Amino acid sequence: MNSTPLSLAQSLLRCPSVTPEEGGALAFIESVLKEAGFEVHRPVFSEPGTADVENLYARYGTGGPYLLFAGHTDVVPPGDLGRWRHDPFSGEIENGELYGRGAVDMKGGIACMMAAALEFIRANPDFSGSVGFLITGDEEGPAVNGTVKLLEWAKGRGERFDHCILGEPTNPGQLGDMIKIGRRGSLTGRIVVDGKQGHVAYPHLADNPIPGLLRLLEGLLREPLDHGTEHFDASNLEVTTVDVGNAASNVIPAEARATFNIRFNDLWTPESLEADIARRLSEAAGNSVRYTLRMEPTNAVAFLTPPNQFVGFIADAVEAETGLRPKLSTTGGTSDARFIVKDCPVVEFGLVGQTMHQVDERVSVADLDRLTAIYRKVLNAYFSSAP
Repeated sequence: MNSTPLSLAQSLLRCPSVTPEEGGALAFIESVLKEAGFEVHRPVFSEPGTADVENLYARYGTGGPYLLFAGHTDVVPPGDLGRWRHDPFSGEIENGELYGRGAVDMKGGIACMMAAALEFIRANPDFSGSVGFLITGDEEGPAVNGTVKLLEWAKGRGERFDHCILGEPTNPGQLGDMIKIGRRGSLTGRIVVDGKQGHVAYPHLADNPIPGLLRLLEGLLREPLDHGTEHFDASNLEVTTVDVGNAASNVIPAEARATFNIRFNDLWTPESLEADIARRLSEAAGNSVRYTLRMEPTNAVAFLTPPNQFVGFIADAVEAETGLRPKLSTTGGTSDARFIVKDCPVVEFGLVGQTMHQVDERVSVADLDRLTAIYRKVLNAYFSSAP
């Protein structure tokens, strides 16, 4: 079977695996890895109210150390097909770029992982250690029947990982720009201020909740949450909605609502952050604002893989292949790394993310080759002197 990164990426792109559909992508990966000697499993997970999701776990070797590659084959919908230069599930190449939904997020990255692992195993069939793949079909969706349950399933089988590379598109401009060594957490809160509806001409008979809500929001935003750390930017709170649901200009509304989201660094836990938010609101409200606060549950907790030998292996490989020393970053949104870090140190490095989720998502064919070479260098260094 042709196992170049381009051929693997084209085969994956031709699978219409829009969340939660498997679309043939995991079946293709299974066939390639089985042929190379991997033990492959395809567990399906369910949850009431959500679609069943197929996942894949594969391992080559039985000993340690164990390096895990992780990612997802599900993709977001392509949108208006008429706006694409090429069918988003055709894997067409134009001017040295491979087009298709998932080209960078993240079937291209998975293809590079596979190509690098297959090359390494062919050259070192009896190496001491294990290489594995943890691939979900539920990253772009609710993330209920994917990585979390797949990790639990693997642990139930006695699997233990030493380190993990997640192939999300981490580079903002060019391959070699950035490695993600952590992620901020995410926490959402909702405030409702109670008032009393009435006629604007008779305010003494009503209680306008809007001034109270503004007072609470000012209390939340008055002081910064923190000033950042060595590896994290300052935590930021953003008010994302302010609503009263009032279509009439001569009616004082009965309640006012606001939603906010916080992206927080590793100075906070969700619990400590909730306590600080509650304190700020209580101080701002005093005895004059009647309100309720509801903090939504979160599984997005800030984490950091401190720069160490493993991070060094990846940074050195990137620099050797691209000539760039990548920035070690914790910026951006959440990823499945937040689940994996509970089981082993995890670092994210993949393709350039400029076109992810866009019409005409595409990746440079040259970048596929370069990323494969980077992963291959990491494998060589890791199993020569594992951290």
